Amino acid sequence: MASRRKSRELALQMLFQCDLGKHTPAHVISTFLQAQRVDPEVKSFARELFEGTLADIEALDRLVSEQAANWRLERMAAVDRNLLRVALYELLHHPETPPAVVIDEAIEIARRFSGEDSVDFVNGVLDGIRKSLVAVKAKEIPAPRSEA
Repeated sequence: MASRRKSRELALQMLFQCDLGKHTPAHVISTFLQAQRVDPEVKSFARELFEGTLADIEALDRLVSEQAANWRLERMAAVDRNLLRVALYELLHHPETPPAVVIDEAIEIARRFSGEDSVDFVNGVLDGIRKSLVAVKAKEIPAPRSEA
């Protein structure tokens, strides 16, 4: 099976290029992603994460801002900000991937691309949002009716 971690790393790198380099998504895909020598499955999932994250970025940023109350998005390290975005996109739009896996993958990617302080920060933000999402879903499920 293709490496989903590699897809996540590529998506992070593409988001970083859009965020800091101010490149268009089309430019990043054509110059960066197409140049990668990886399985087509890896490219496909990376592109889906990248494009999906960009399409949902306002909602994702709102979730991050609510959870990291003392941190403004623009003050976060660019790697951390974009890693949180892509991981949250996957949490919200890929229910087939267990939340613990998404968070663990984000932590490992933070170790590779950011600093040790980032590991705790990314873990705390993602786990806090995961718990919030679980609480919201629990409220949406109606209580079972008792049969008399």
